[in-house]
Amino acid sequence: MRLLIMGPPGAGKGTQAKLIAEHYGIPAISTGDIFRAMKTADTPLAQQVRDIMNSGGYVSDEITNQIVAERLAEADCENGFLLDGYPRTPDQVDTLDAALADRGTPLDVVLSLRADEDAVVARLLKRAETEGRADDNEDTIRVRQQVYAEQTAPLLDVYSARGLLVEVDGLGEIAEVSGRVFAALDDARGGAGSAELIGAPS
Repeated sequence: MRLLIMGPPGAGKGTQAKLIAEHYGIPAISTGDIFRAMKTADTPLAQQVRDIMNSGGYVSDEITNQIVAERLAEADCENGFLLDGYPRTPDQVDTLDAALADRGTPLDVVLSLRADEDAVVARLLKRAETEGRADDNEDTIRVRQQVYAEQTAPLLDVYSARGLLVEVDGLGEIAEVSGRVFAALDDARGGAGSAELIGAPS
């Protein structure tokens, strides 16, 4: 199964990505994790990324695309993968489409975790208090929510138009959400994928 997982900051993507990867036996690929690994990797590309990050610069779409393409070409992705944090822009969508088309391995499902903004903000504020994250105040959290809504959420419309989007309510206990996710993905794999919001109150 070849998946993307999307959702606003605080919707639980990282937690659910790990559970999905374990459940279906596929690697969870987070661009954040890849960038962190590059801090110690001994490759020309890793050195280039380190130089950019050390200077406070922004890693370009071109480099990000190259990093993800190299990761997807590794042997553990032959039977599927889950991408978390990529693509984030229409250009990245096009690049990913081309890379997967070259290998004849198109996406199967795009999973969107939906969550009410106020509920997510409350969740993140509680986490910030518990973990001592002084920089995670309500203003910065809401800015990140707005950035997601403006820059990344529109990609959901792209995947919905292709019939790939499955939306799941991301609020609730971890096991409760993962149960919804597995049910939705199994339905989608069986050809019953839709943009219905799974788990939302009727």
